[in-house]
Amino acid sequence: MRLSRRTLLSSLAGSALAVGAAAGTGPAAQALAAPADAATAEAAPGPAARALARLLPRHADQVTFRALAPAAGRDRFRVSGGAGRILVEGSTPAVQLTGFHWYARRVARAHISWAGEQTALPATLPPVPAPLARTADVTHRFAFNDTNDGYTGPFHDWAYWERELDVLALHGYNDVLVYLGADTVYHRTFLEHGYDDAELRAWIPGPAHQPWWLLQNMSGFGGPVSSQLLEERAELARRVVARLRELGMNPVLPGYFGTVPPGFADREPGARVVPQGTWGGFARPDWLDPRTDAFDRVAETFYRVQDELLGAAPMYKMDLLHEGGTPGDVPVGEAARAVEAALRAAHPEALWSILGWQNNPQRAIIEAVDRSKLFIVDGLSDHYPSVTDREKTWLDTPYAFGSIWNFGGHTVMGANTPDWATLYEKWRTKEGSALDGIALMPEGADNNPAAFALFSDLPWTEGPLDLGDWFRQWPRYRYGGDDAHAAQAWDVLRRTAYGTTRADSWSEGADGLFGARPDLHALTASYWSPTQLRYDAAEFARALPALLAVTPALRTSSAYRYDLMDVARQVLSNRSRLLLPALRAAYEAKDEKEFARLTGEWLRDLGLLERVVATDRGHLVGRWIADARSWGDTAQDKDRLEYDALSLLTVWGPRRSAEEGHLRDYANREWSGLVGGLYTLRWRTYFTTLSAALSTGGAPVPVDWYALEDQWLRTHPPFATEPRGDIVKVAVEVSRALGL
Repeated sequence: MRLSRRTLLSSLAGSALAVGAAAGTGPAAQALAAPADAATAEAAPGPAARALARLLPRHADQVTFRALAPAAGRDRFRVSGGAGRILVEGSTPAVQLTGFHWYARRVARAHISWAGEQTALPATLPPVPAPLARTADVTHRFAFNDTNDGYTGPFHDWAYWERELDVLALHGYNDVLVYLGADTVYHRTFLEHGYDDAELRAWIPGPAHQPWWLLQNMSGFGGPVSSQLLEERAELARRVVARLRELGMNPVLPGYFGTVPPGFADREPGARVVPQGTWGGFARPDWLDPRTDAFDRVAETFYRVQDELLGAAPMYKMDLLHEGGTPGDVPVGEAARAVEAALRAAHPEALWSILGWQNNPQRAIIEAVDRSKLFIVDGLSDHYPSVTDREKTWLDTPYAFGSIWNFGGHTVMGANTPDWATLYEKWRTKEGSALDGIALMPEGADNNPAAFALFSDLPWTEGPLDLGDWFRQWPRYRYGGDDAHAAQAWDVLRRTAYGTTRADSWSEGADGLFGARPDLHALTASYWSPTQLRYDAAEFARALPALLAVTPALRTSSAYRYDLMDVARQVLSNRSRLLLPALRAAYEAKDEKEFARLTGEWLRDLGLLERVVATDRGHLVGRWIADARSWGDTAQDKDRLEYDALSLLTVWGPRRSAEEGHLRDYANREWSGLVGGLYTLRWRTYFTTLSAALSTGGAPVPVDWYALEDQWLRTHPPFATEPRGDIVKVAVEVSRALGL
């Protein structure tokens, strides 16, 4: 793997100008914009054509892509043409791909997603009955949460990223947060400010935990990182940002706002640091007072090093004093002006992007800086009913309507789609609206494909989005044709998991209790999750037999198999919330026979759940582990990276963070290997102690859960890295076992 990554990147520098020119952006494009031979230019495939060749190689030669000027500064596309001669015009290569996907879904009944696809197209692409034309109603379509590189896949390779960027382009995104490579930027920056290589590699966390280090929440855990790891992550980051630019999309890079390694004030003349206390049981890195000359020197180094590594970006992401950070005696407004001044010195026209979350951004920050160059990605648009007037709250600062439909990468289906359909259009069109974007920000991506597609459609839909019509159309292109049972299933899902609203102050669904640390009174697996299911479980379960009844001709795609797996998984997950109260009642009644029956049913359902998720590659903890280990060059490195990756999904950090910081199981997910491994081990252990207590009449023997979990992390058996089983057969078993 090491060789293949280096080989893939060996030609990157030499092709950078050509890539920029093909994307039609930047000075490189302008310098090469006058072709000597128009025929040659026409024959050379552009970025959109190359992307389509990757995605649909049998049909790529039937599609022609051309540039189309933006409309009043807004991206747009137009699709026309006869059978086998599809013309897609768009303002960037990415927008051209958005236009093609719009055609593929609405005309050809095909669909490509980050979780399943349906591409069984006819040999000749069908004609466009009438030209399809759309103009984005906002400037920014922003993708990814700060936590994405942790909860989605900190150890993905170029093959993953290449497809992920293509899929984001198909769905209309143009601003993509890239944290990858920031570890190298910090490492090289502080080498120039008095630190040695080993000190910095010990300060930088393992890749799975780096997002929270970049948010100034913690450091070191999962490290030290190796020099080889830093080098290869930097190479991958360069490739990712180069592809974004090639497609006409914008990398959004982390900016510098003051995070420093330990002991910085002793090494840098004039430095003044503010201790930041703790976050989730971790000691937070110190904050360098932005008003000082020392801050200016570090910021200058940071942006210079970042430019050398990744090039300049039009937007930089920075969150001052995130989740409990303290300014000490530093005036927040003055600090914000100094952070902004350092950004402007390096990149005068860049936007400062900041997360709308809890009390962030503080009003003092908004009042202090140039709001015309500030852009807030709102994480609470569909969360709390009290969020009603962002113009008033944020003083007319431009912002993006955002959604965080899962936390920690939970495998929960659903989203507050009624809020998306009503609030986005209402807020965008009101007088004086400052809404100028969408922000796709689940903490873990690559899940919930219906939510992904629907949210992505918001800025490309003329007028309010009709949820009833949208969900009627979805199974047609998701599975490739009309089917009454598919329509019935998705109508059930629309009214249940996708019919929730922010009225109950949540943007995600309740996680399942199979992944909870055992307790007969458990209401959540993650400390922070909703305590109750937000829809009727029995009504939701009707979707499973409906999906199983879909005509066999429409059951061959990875899209259908993914959805069937996800619905079967969710039905079983919901079952845990019905079973646990019954288990508690039997135990409290000291009914040994009923308790034994119910524990048997619980463990049977855990076994079924393990078999369901084992059918999908994206739900294998073995794949997660193998990806992590692939980045290590030595056995010690591989073990360290595995612990970094696997701990994030379970204990999250050391005992204090897991227990006092309430971080354990924050990223619980119903994945093969976790369900059949740790989760089953915990519940078997627990039921054994309770059964013994019922037999003896004594109290249950206490279990040190953290010790058990940490031991499992270090000694678990090997897990499968490829899916196994037939999801249709397993889903039939689930349906029969639950009497559906």
